[in-house]
Amino acid sequence: MTSEPIQETHTVSNAEEKPPRKRPFFLKRYLPKSLLGRSLLIIITPLLLVQAISVWVFYDRHYETVTKRLAQGLAGDIAASILLLQDAESPYEKAHIFQLMQKTADLSLTLHHGIELPPTNWSPGWSVLERRLNQAIHDQIVKNLRKEYRYTIDTVSLIDQVKIQVQIEEGVLLVLVPSKRLFSSTTYLVILWMVGSSVITFGVAFIFMRNQVRPIQRLARAAESFGKGRDVKGFKPEGATEVRQASGAFIRMRSRIKRQVEHRTAMLAGVSHDLRTPLTRMKLQLAMSGDDEDTKNLQADVSDMEKMVEGYLAFARGEGREETASCDISSLLGDLVHQLGINNNPIDLHIEENIEISLRKENFKRAITNLVTNAQRYGDHVMICAKIRSAQLGRLLEITVDDDGPGIPEESRIDVLKPFFRLEQSRNQATGGIGLGLSIANDVISNHGGDLSLEEAPGGGLRARVTLPF
Repeated sequence: MTSEPIQETHTVSNAEEKPPRKRPFFLKRYLPKSLLGRSLLIIITPLLLVQAISVWVFYDRHYETVTKRLAQGLAGDIAASILLLQDAESPYEKAHIFQLMQKTADLSLTLHHGIELPPTNWSPGWSVLERRLNQAIHDQIVKNLRKEYRYTIDTVSLIDQVKIQVQIEEGVLLVLVPSKRLFSSTTYLVILWMVGSSVITFGVAFIFMRNQVRPIQRLARAAESFGKGRDVKGFKPEGATEVRQASGAFIRMRSRIKRQVEHRTAMLAGVSHDLRTPLTRMKLQLAMSGDDEDTKNLQADVSDMEKMVEGYLAFARGEGREETASCDISSLLGDLVHQLGINNNPIDLHIEENIEISLRKENFKRAITNLVTNAQRYGDHVMICAKIRSAQLGRLLEITVDDDGPGIPEESRIDVLKPFFRLEQSRNQATGGIGLGLSIANDVISNHGGDLSLEEAPGGGLRARVTLPF
């Protein structure tokens, strides 16, 4: 059912000015926006903190202490070897010492005669092992033996051994030590356990959190679909208790809204029949009453009453019972422009691409018809543009209807979207309609999950901007 648009509705509705946005806390811009991401962050943050503390405690207490004890044991064996070599009087005794240390301490000793180490003292690098060996050798050999022995430590040249050279009187004593004597296997076990347990914990948390977030996502999709007027099928409460409560509340709300719409539709059917029947009888009686001036005035009044009733019913009917379906916007706007441009001012239509969107075709067509008819009534030139643009939450269909009419004052652009509001305050239907044209358009577009805003057109006049989410 068509309702005639009004001039007042012809204005652009600017939203109320929003207060300036406060600068968010600097960490907020780096936080995940999804519930799943934030939930995982809540789990991961303390997990990483605990792991970091554990690593520090293990490194400071366990690794450092164990390395120190192993280094002291090796330095004691080397000091014992030096003392035994000093007491040995023959090469046979020295060879016997080398074999003894190989069997009992797993040390490979070699004495190089006539060689001296560089005169500069060796200093350890960043390695914890080198620092611990340096401290242990200095304590066990230099301090205990009370003699300045020069030495070098090499932990990187050989793959499975540590090379230590000590300057003694006969030459340079080369000591090769297996790396396993200086490393604790628990180091790798602890690291593997910490990393492995973290990965397993994160995986389990991810699975559980995803299963908890899914019902919330389904509820959000169901609410969005219902807000756009689409039927929500197969939705049922699931998930945690709180999510089930929210889902149950949504289902009850949906049932109440549907029941209210059905009651309103049934009531409107009765009202339509009750009002149209006497109006039809009145028109018939007036048609048989003659052609005098009073009869013509009554006929005009009855015609105005019929238009008003049709307008009221069109506004109150709202969504009706039409189902949503895929619609070709190019075809819809093309047909509308052809129909409205036959006996009125020509309409320019610009469509960037073929656009398919799910909506209630007849309801949406009626809303755009009201916008275009208003533009034709108050302007000489009308232009319709349709395009797809990207937004923060996804893609939007944007349709603008521009005219070159007088437009609407900025302070009235919100009011004209309200039912029965007229800029022209007289009750003459020929000058201002009944104040429902833009209200019906706004109601239909809102029920599709979209937005209708009124602005000043670039060339003057009014621009009606319709945005619908895909």
